[in-house]
Amino acid sequence: MRPFFVMSLLFGLTFGQTASLCAPSEYTIHVEKRECAYCLAINTTICAGFCMTRDSNGKKLLLKSALSQNVCTYKEMLYQTALIPGCPHHTVPYYSYPVALSCKCGKCNTDYSDCVRERVRTNYCTKPQKFCTV
Repeated sequence: MRPFFVMSLLFGLTFGQTASLCAPSEYTIHVEKRECAYCLAINTTICAGFCMTRDSNGKKLLLKSALSQNVCTYKEMLYQTALIPGCPHHTVPYYSYPVALSCKCGKCNTDYSDCVRERVRTNYCTKPQKFCTV
């Protein structure tokens, strides 16, 4: 039984990335500005899914390179801009948002991701809703 466990462990460490389920996923963002008359529902793609992580209770016994905390993050992305309808002239009516083209398991980049935890927010409209067609 012990050789099977060792082989399973080696297989998991070697091919863990291929077993990850990190991919672009459809997501709807609801955008409101206080000054504007409407809420805009934007359909986009984000990176979501499971990434293999190697962490051990024996952290003090292992090298830091043996430990990894990977997250599902953007490999390729682009930004698109939508126009929020019903905004007065003195308000900037544009909203830019990311579109995931491809994803990877890797270190979290704080330039464009919240790496700590997802903030508790409501993702719905309180004003009449318009849909963004891209």
